[in-house]
Amino acid sequence: MPTWLEITLRTLMAVTVLFIITRILGKRQVSQLSLFEYITGISIGNLAAYLSLDTDSEWYIGIIALAVWVSISFGIEFLQLKSKRARDFLDGTSTILMRNGKILEDNLREERITSDELLEMLRKKNVFNVAQVDFAILDTSGELNVLLKKEYQPLTPSDINLPVPPEKYNMAVIMDGKIMEDSLKKVGLNRDWLNSKLRQLGVSMDKIYFAQVDSQNKLYIDPYDDSLKRH
Repeated sequence: MPTWLEITLRTLMAVTVLFIITRILGKRQVSQLSLFEYITGISIGNLAAYLSLDTDSEWYIGIIALAVWVSISFGIEFLQLKSKRARDFLDGTSTILMRNGKILEDNLREERITSDELLEMLRKKNVFNVAQVDFAILDTSGELNVLLKKEYQPLTPSDINLPVPPEKYNMAVIMDGKIMEDSLKKVGLNRDWLNSKLRQLGVSMDKIYFAQVDSQNKLYIDPYDDSLKRH
């Protein structure tokens, strides 16, 4: 077999195996990664590259190595689900960087975070005045979560005893020009309602690229023709 064809087939196989592994390991692997998941991701990527390019070795050796890594990852995740102590050891624990409006310098040094880095992390949370912060904690994912002092927190309906009806999530009902029947059913609507709404707006179905219904059954449409008015 020509080398170029062998590498092509090995690469296709590696991509397929990586896709299957990602689906098996779940969404957590592609969101906020723990330390072990970060190491696992790097290792699996290196093994996939080895499987793809190392034509001197048998392809099944790479598959075995990937299977071992996946098995270890499953074992670690199972252990984390069963034991809080294991989670703390493998993922670490959250670190409080500010308490009662006071910066905890010892904790900053422990996490090797400078004052400039703390200010940058606060700005990413739209906090530009340190005096407004009551509590700040660095989670194991590396994300900083901030609680503002009571007087700086946004006013909510519960603060003024204002009753609020239950909120329904927005639902796309037309996507890529096709009606999403299941989505309409989930919000208690149907195709007849949609057609009626479109007639009221004076827009035909074949001109719509995307449409979404909000919690008040208000229809937002995005036509193929960008010069047409959106409703």
